[in-house]
Amino acid sequence: MVATGFPAFDTTVDKTNRLLKEIEDAYGWPKERRKQSYAALRAVLHQLRDRLTVDEAVQFGAQLPMLVRGVYYEGWRPAETPVKMHSEEFFQRIRHDFPYSVQGGTEQLVHTVLEALQRHISAGEWDDLRGRMPADLVTVIPA
Repeated sequence: MVATGFPAFDTTVDKTNRLLKEIEDAYGWPKERRKQSYAALRAVLHQLRDRLTVDEAVQFGAQLPMLVRGVYYEGWRPAETPVKMHSEEFFQRIRHDFPYSVQGGTEQLVHTVLEALQRHISAGEWDDLRGRMPADLVTVIPA
């Protein structure tokens, strides 16, 4: 655990590191590739956030660890959401924001990141997320 001297910060740094490690473990990436796991998390969070309505995005964001919540809201333009996009465009946007090659492709990356996130979100909020996504995108969101 990181020691910042402020318990709330220590906790959020620890939760964020665990989330990033879960992504790294799924791919067998060493900790030295932390920039890559962060880029994956950020890319998926931003496109997910932009696809949701403002109310849905806020409800989902409230469940995230404090540090991850900051990443989630970075650069958000609520007046421009939701962005209606089909699954191909959703994956293209993530690919654009994630400049690394990854085993299994972008769809697998999204699934892996969402599996890690699911462990940090309440079951009720996760069900709400799945229920609000279009049919062509809900298939990538773990049940």
